[in-house]
Amino acid sequence: MERKPDRCHVKFLSSAMMHPNCRLETLRLWDCNLSEISCDSLASALRSNPSHLRVLELSQNQLQDPGVKQLCGFLQDPLCELETLRLSGCSLSEISCDSLASALRSNPSHLRVLDLSRNQLKDPGVKQLCGFLQDPLCKLETLRLSDCWLSEISCDSLASALRSNPSHLRVLELSWNQLKDPGVKLLCGFLQDPLCELETLRSVRDDPVLSQVQKPKPASLLKGQQVEQKPPAEKVLSERKWWRTMKLAKLHLSSRDGLSWSCGTRLSDCSLSETSCDSVASALKSNLSHLRVLDLSSNPLQDSGVKRLCSGLESPNCKLETLRLEYCTLSEISCGSLASALRSNPSHLRELDLSGNQLQDSGVKLLSDLVENPHYGLETLRHFWW
Repeated sequence: MERKPDRCHVKFLSSAMMHPNCRLETLRLWDCNLSEISCDSLASALRSNPSHLRVLELSQNQLQDPGVKQLCGFLQDPLCELETLRLSGCSLSEISCDSLASALRSNPSHLRVLDLSRNQLKDPGVKQLCGFLQDPLCKLETLRLSDCWLSEISCDSLASALRSNPSHLRVLELSWNQLKDPGVKLLCGFLQDPLCELETLRSVRDDPVLSQVQKPKPASLLKGQQVEQKPPAEKVLSERKWWRTMKLAKLHLSSRDGLSWSCGTRLSDCSLSETSCDSVASALKSNLSHLRVLDLSSNPLQDSGVKRLCSGLESPNCKLETLRLEYCTLSEISCGSLASALRSNPSHLRELDLSGNQLQDSGVKLLSDLVENPHYGLETLRHFWW
């Protein structure tokens, strides 16, 4: 079994980082049994040689608020050019938000990715963080606040801050928070801002797919390419419990490695109902919307909610390319609504995920016919159920 670093290892690493010839750009210490004491060593090293590090990953360590406060001395250094900071699952509270907001306001222009998921920040913590978000020099593109004990109050704070500085944010992660319908309505108001560049509204869930219909690519596109083999079903099942880690890996790649930014607001398992579908549909109809990926998985939208959503999908202004509605308590009725909407606006949607819903064969056929028809843009339909 591989041994995790202890305090002595971190102290040794920190001393190496202090060397003037150190040009380290990425430091990942995910789940390494670190504490606030380790932060003291790291912060000291980073303050002495701050200009090269671009990525700092300290998630799943018990850093707590005092540890983050130590790191903030490095963050506010004028020579610090850190672009990515991940502190997911570090036992932080609203106190850390105050420390981070203060440090980042002192040096706001470099940070692009901030992950504070799985910490009990609560609404007051997000309000503190919004002081940094609305700074005109803030260029943050990704903010992850999944499972942070937030309510609709945080949506109000975020919407207000983002309207003050709307043009940079691409990813907003709010899954596993009790935002409810009023919270989503507040966020959708931001989506219709003329300066809003948000492209993706998506969920954290990314379970393996066991059943999908995919439009075959022309032979000319497949020539010279390796075809990815699907894992056996038993391997897929055994890996389901690791979906959180798998999702993070995919997200880190999708943000920069594609031909375009894959960005978003995640609203998985946020206690949303069909009422939120009205708010989202209104945003999709707006000719100002840049939304390309929409994921409302694990919310009980039901068929009536999807019908409301389809009023946005069939709008000529809707440019949505990916729609994920996993585990939304849907039936074959939703398949009919979606098929009708896609026939009205056939050219943009590429991927549709309805996994975890009891669609029946008749419902799946309505949509799979669109995949097989070359006149429609739909390329992938996912619909596994167990």
